[in-house]
Amino acid sequence: MIKKQPPQKVVFYFDGFNFYNGFKSYSSKNLNWKKFYWLDFAKFCSQFIFEHDNQILYKIKYFTAPPKNIQKRSRQSALFGANKVINGDIFEVINGHYTDKFIKCLASCKEKFNVPEEKCTDVNIALAMVNDCIDGNVDIITLITADSDQASTIKYITNKFPHIKIRVYFPPDRKSNEIRNLLRSVVFLENHEEKFKKAKMTEQIKNDIKTYTCPEDWK
Repeated sequence: MIKKQPPQKVVFYFDGFNFYNGFKSYSSKNLNWKKFYWLDFAKFCSQFIFEHDNQILYKIKYFTAPPKNIQKRSRQSALFGANKVINGDIFEVINGHYTDKFIKCLASCKEKFNVPEEKCTDVNIALAMVNDCIDGNVDIITLITADSDQASTIKYITNKFPHIKIRVYFPPDRKSNEIRNLLRSVVFLENHEEKFKKAKMTEQIKNDIKTYTCPEDWK
């Protein structure tokens, strides 16, 4: 009797800052994409799972930081809350934080401006991927980023855990030649509009306690 192989655990690691800003940039030129902000992440990721190869969606880890802007934080909270209702523990948010960064105007005024800078996300992604490899919690890494800072992490995992496959998906309007040169192929998510369409949530998602509504700006 042929022994059945265990399923291959696919884990998606979203670089939220890179994903969101790429999405924002792309949707400013393609206005119909704005409605895809209200995304069911598990439904979206499942479309990249190959069941015939015995793959399963094991986990989605979304790395970000709560925005300081109240309106942005409210929209982000609604998106994450809706996904937790639909997807439960499959969907996990790992938060970093923002710090104040002062930059000097290069124009004639020479004034200093306070610009929030996201911290810890790159490190959190790298640590999560490596720890999952060590703990046996992933067989196929799917990294959604175009941040070349993750090139070193990819090299490390490829060297230390050669049995683990790595896929990289570039967010819309984002790419990294350094990452692309490390892999046989990458996926450009802007070429997968149909998958975004299929993963768009209904306007309201609710459970017994709370209702989450798609923000007006995203309709």
